[in-house]
Amino acid sequence: MDQQQTGKLIAQRRKELGLTQKELAQTLHISDRTVCKWERGVSQS
Repeated sequence: MDQQQTGKLIAQRRKELGLTQKELAQTLHISDRTVCKWERGVSQS
């Protein structure tokens, strides 16, 4: 699975749970910018 597909899955599940990117980030103790990058498939390895 590539980063684009992974990002789509993260975004889909987050929306199913009714969470914003910021809420998900707070739950995971990361920045909302990181969630945004994950969802766009541009996270760096």
